[in-house]
Amino acid sequence: MPTQQGLTLVDKDDSGVDTAFRGDVLAGLAQPQKAIPARWLYDDAGSRLFEEITQVPEYYPTRAETEILSAEAGEFARLIGEGRAVVEFGSGSSVKTPLLLSAVDPAAYVPLDISGDFLRAAAERLSAQFPDLPVYPVEADFMRQVELPAEVSVLPKLGFFPGSTIGNMVPRTAVDLLRAMRATLGSNSLLLIGMDLIKDIGVLEAAYDDAAGVTAAFNRNLARRINSELGGTIPVERLRHEARWNDEFARIEMHLVAQEPLEFIVADQPFAMARGETIHTENSHKFSRRSANALLLAGGWTPVARWTDSEDLFSLILAEASVPRNAP
Repeated sequence: MPTQQGLTLVDKDDSGVDTAFRGDVLAGLAQPQKAIPARWLYDDAGSRLFEEITQVPEYYPTRAETEILSAEAGEFARLIGEGRAVVEFGSGSSVKTPLLLSAVDPAAYVPLDISGDFLRAAAERLSAQFPDLPVYPVEADFMRQVELPAEVSVLPKLGFFPGSTIGNMVPRTAVDLLRAMRATLGSNSLLLIGMDLIKDIGVLEAAYDDAAGVTAAFNRNLARRINSELGGTIPVERLRHEARWNDEFARIEMHLVAQEPLEFIVADQPFAMARGETIHTENSHKFSRRSANALLLAGGWTPVARWTDSEDLFSLILAEASVPRNAP
């Protein structure tokens, strides 16, 4: 079995606290509309809960994306070719990533994630499933350019960003991420990215507020993480999960709603919430073909192929690194 190399590129202070996490939480809680970037939902417990979300009946994206990856394996092989290093932004799931790896016969696999334990567990599963494939897990914040392991530096690369995670970001941040991905992967690279589609509001809201309450637990876990890692005293049981459709911005929003007036401490700083006030924890933007293409082009990627599932719920887009040009 090829040697598995692990890199850690997350900044932590002397007490082991992720400094970017602390900075985002403190800044977000100080805003008039409290808001924390969705990437911090994914500690080890949050990553496990999200894997549970992908299995609930209401959550369609994983099933739809898996259908595309299964049905279009031959097209992926033809358009992507063999021998690339597959760089996955976010640890691979037990279903989707193997489908892609089987289709494109890569030379190496590099999963990137900020959740170290979950990352290493996912890498071990993939190593066991593909014993001849070199796997190089990198614990890193992929919102910025990441230096990839030397073993893959000369290989052509395919970025893989499934699950419509790009939709969690406002357009400005999404463009910044796409540009960081292009810098990480280099010229002549490809990107296979999932983007969820605009659809019936009832279907969307149910997908983010399942009857079993798994998504609610996932959302409230952010408050638990803050308490655990940042010395917080947030009364988690007094926060209610809410998923709402914002038509103006074509997105589902997740909020933690204070059910009564609250006062709490985070990293030695005091905060308060009025009854009904919310912490905005996640956006999930939904796309049309045109808005998806516009976002990719703004981020330095040119779409070359697009697939949807049989119900037109979800899309996978293959894009190539754009050649810089100044002309209109």
